[in-house]
Amino acid sequence: MRYSKPQIALHWLILLLIAVTYAAIELKGFIPKPNPWHNYVKIIHFNAGILVLVLMLLRVYLKKKYTSPAISPKPPAWQTGLSHLAHSLLYLGFIALPILGISLLFVAGKSWPLLGISMPAASIADKATAGTIKDFHEWIANAGYFVIGIHAIAALYHHYVVKDDTLVRMMPKK
Repeated sequence: MRYSKPQIALHWLILLLIAVTYAAIELKGFIPKPNPWHNYVKIIHFNAGILVLVLMLLRVYLKKKYTSPAISPKPPAWQTGLSHLAHSLLYLGFIALPILGISLLFVAGKSWPLLGISMPAASIADKATAGTIKDFHEWIANAGYFVIGIHAIAALYHHYVVKDDTLVRMMPKK
């Protein structure tokens, strides 16, 4: 049994958007500020992050609407527990990151375009609070690399070593 088509589509679309979000912010560090691409990749980062938030909220809704298909053969309880922990960290992280990003920009007094629409910013910037939010945002983002890696390695381990249907449940049908 597989996840529903909308769940599968969202999973892979969110993965793509997370890759774009991470790639954009990493690329920004290689582009000097006078270059217009410096701002373009920041805008890509902001907009992709907002799309991740929207799609993650939709994913939470679908998770409540549909029952997760059982893994066959059933894994040990400790693996199921670690899986739930990793998924919870992924969901929390990729909902919290965009919220923190929006908060950071607002508190820092920085307006930014969301799909071409200028977003509001605080009239008086609070640099200390913005710095704290930025540190927390970056910490969660850096931890995200680790959690994503564990998630991917676990899926491949289940597919190639354990040979259960963990990965197949989230793959589109051929």
